Amino acid sequence: MQVILFFCGPSAQSPAWEMLWLGEKGFRSGGGIMATRKQIAAAKRNIKKAQAKWRKMGSRKRAVAQPQGRGRAKPGSTGKGQYYHITVRPKTEFRSFRIQDVGKKGHIQRVAGRRSSGSWATHKWLISKADARKVGGKLVGKTPAAKKVLKTLASTTKFMIGDKFTAKPRRNVPEREKPTLAQKRAQARNIRKAQAARRGRIK
Repeated sequence: MQVILFFCGPSAQSPAWEMLWLGEKGFRSGGGIMATRKQIAAAKRNIKKAQAKWRKMGSRKRAVAQPQGRGRAKPGSTGKGQYYHITVRPKTEFRSFRIQDVGKKGHIQRVAGRRSSGSWATHKWLISKADARKVGGKLVGKTPAAKKVLKTLASTTKFMIGDKFTAKPRRNVPEREKPTLAQKRAQARNIRKAQAARRGRIK
């Protein structure tokens, strides 16, 4: 007798679906009830759909989908983490996320979100507790890098719960206002650097 097990889930210890195939004629669930070929085909289709949905889920959704994961606290809600979370745009604006280190690894991280249109924007900032401190109801930077990030925000940080803060994002500059003064200065610096490098090669 041939027995084949189909699992949909992160591991065999916590399967979302289980199916036992016995020989060529029959199929039974854990309760030992025989099923028809039509039911077998439907079960296979459902498993494929569930597997496809599972592959599209993010790590957070996968954790919550598991029975042991529903009781887990959300990141930043306990106040015992290594980072302060500064949310500048709601999570509902985005479909997927990417974490990027800003500067030295493990200190400041930017969580970028991708919208349905394909554009990217900052969802929140993660600042290590070694680089900032909570003063009253706001966050104060202790290092130049943390102070720089907090300065780019359009408002002061507002304490929510645990390690969570909120702030307003900096204003998006319309195309008609570009290049900005800062962009012009950066462009001029780059031109001077290129000219200096060229003169060095000529010599």
